[in-house]
Amino acid sequence: SIRKGLISMIIGGVLVIIFMIIYYKMAGLIADIALFLNILLIAAGLSGFGATLTLPGIAAIILTIGMAVDANVIIFERVREELTLGRTPRAAVNAGYDRATLTILDANVTTLIAAVVLFQFGTGPIKGFAVALSLGVVASMFTALIVSRLIFEYVLMNKKNANAKHLRKSTKGKSMQFIKSDVNINF
Repeated sequence: SIRKGLISMIIGGVLVIIFMIIYYKMAGLIADIALFLNILLIAAGLSGFGATLTLPGIAAIILTIGMAVDANVIIFERVREELTLGRTPRAAVNAGYDRATLTILDANVTTLIAAVVLFQFGTGPIKGFAVALSLGVVASMFTALIVSRLIFEYVLMNKKNANAKHLRKSTKGKSMQFIKSDVNINF
């Protein structure tokens, strides 16, 4: 049954990755990178604690994947709202993350408190679930709030630099002024 749990986790993960790329395009790809790092961090944490992967541990990882996707969806929808209001992509990303951070922290801290209680009063498999869930919550917050934002900043910076190089090339030797075009991020 451990094998079936791992297979279901892989199939579910692949479907989530595909959905995120189709629905959120570039932002979905960024979320998928953060999700992959999230899973790596959980695996590293479990390995560091010498934990054995059990069905409750797999369930905690699957729950964490869902929470990580939810955090990214909250962020992306906030960014989308800001873009709809006419903000520049950089301003929309900043405002989107600012508006989503408290919601994400609230949900994750609440879950972390529940995991601590489960670890304190549970036995055996329940403690394993609590450990995997705690690692997942911490990794999820880190990847959603820090890693994905750094990737967005990197993408925005590279697009801005590419636009600036293009403008310098196209205006070389000409006495025209060009209005900078905004960077587009597909959501």
